[in-house]
Amino acid sequence: MLYALPALICVYGACVTDPDVWWHLRSGESMLAQHAVPRVDPFGTGKPWAAYSWLYEVLVAGLFGRFGMAGIVAYTAGMMLAITAALHRLIRGLYADFNAGVLLTFAACLAMGRLDTPRPWLFTILCFTLELDILMRARRTGRMRGLALLPVLFAVWANVHIQFVDGLLVLAMAAGEAMAARWRAAARTGLTECGGMNPGLRIETSEWGTRAGVAMLAALAASIAATMVNPYGAGVYKVAYELASQTQVAELINELKPIPFRSLPDYCVLLLGVSAAALLARSRRLRVFEWGLLAAAFYLSFHSLRDVWVMAVAASGIIAQELGGAAGERVAIQEEEARGSRLIGNVLVVPMTVLVLWLGCAVLHVDNTMLRAKLGTELPADAADAVVRGRYAGPVFNTYGWGGYLMWRLREPVAIDGRAALYGTERIDRNLATWNGEPGWDADAELMRAAVVVGPVRSPLAELLRRDARFRVVYEDALAAVFVPSR
Repeated sequence: MLYALPALICVYGACVTDPDVWWHLRSGESMLAQHAVPRVDPFGTGKPWAAYSWLYEVLVAGLFGRFGMAGIVAYTAGMMLAITAALHRLIRGLYADFNAGVLLTFAACLAMGRLDTPRPWLFTILCFTLELDILMRARRTGRMRGLALLPVLFAVWANVHIQFVDGLLVLAMAAGEAMAARWRAAARTGLTECGGMNPGLRIETSEWGTRAGVAMLAALAASIAATMVNPYGAGVYKVAYELASQTQVAELINELKPIPFRSLPDYCVLLLGVSAAALLARSRRLRVFEWGLLAAAFYLSFHSLRDVWVMAVAASGIIAQELGGAAGERVAIQEEEARGSRLIGNVLVVPMTVLVLWLGCAVLHVDNTMLRAKLGTELPADAADAVVRGRYAGPVFNTYGWGGYLMWRLREPVAIDGRAALYGTERIDRNLATWNGEPGWDADAELMRAAVVVGPVRSPLAELLRRDARFRVVYEDALAAVFVPSR
């Protein structure tokens, strides 16, 4: 039940109204049909474009093709299930108290409550959690063999989401700390405590520092090389730079804005961060990696709602480590040694969790009929159906939030969709101004050459078009209106 609860919450929410999943789905379907990744945007702009989340998009398209919208819900629930399991493993590997581990796991999941949507960032949360688990176990136990898994992890990560660069940053921090320990150890002799990296575990500092430094650097180099194993090669780093440098776009997109502190998950993020900082300060030891990780988490998570997962995962790991104290490395070693004895329990957990999720779907009546009805409450599904029935051809003029769904449903070029970085702030601003009916709305070139206009029925532009002889209404419901040129 521990692992199933966050996934059940996803099933209960049944999020199919996320606007971005639909352009990702359209991209995945296009790649499956063409058997190739795009180099140029195939959906109307003609600009250079890289589908940097291509593996996620193909996966979602495959699930949708097989199960319909229920496949989207299955993706979200399955990823939250995996994230919860990975978080619990991270925490339990550092802190032996089961009840406290459960509470900390759910606190982290609650802090990420805004992110349980069918986006590729779920892969990043999972991969980051697995990476931190590997690093913290290696640092506390002195056993470096787990680092061999990191290149494999990064090879997958670089093909599903661009934020693998955050994971490389954390790995570089760990490698830098290990090398610093090696240099400090060169000036020392004999047995000593491991410079704050391995509290309570007494080993040969010089031997540990040399071995850890080499292993961490090798893991970093191999992981960087592994990220190149993608259809765009090193070009994926250019994409990452371009996305990071478009700071003005962040001011327009809600998920890129700072935490508003209007809900419980927001305050949970703050509580986790402050708790981790207080525990680190209490230890009165220079924890270079932990402080660096926490500083990065504060910057990223409080800078963007989309990145609150960094604090949730990093802080929960640090809290578990500090609460575990000197016994933490013994817990990690014992868990490694007891891996075989836990196999039977794990075999039983999997089917039980799947059974709970299946029963949850049955009780909540989560099926494609229910999901289609839910879709129509937030996205213009009925309006799009009317466009298809009326055989109105594009191009389509639409609002920013509806572009992803319309490009998937209508298979027509749209004015704008959720790929904010592709369109840029000027085009987004212009679209917003037109839909708000600001002066000069009728000089918008995209509106004037559109063959179909789909937008909110109560929007200022919809009211203006009703009175404009150049347009006529062909469909209208409680959510959306469809206009076509009168000519």
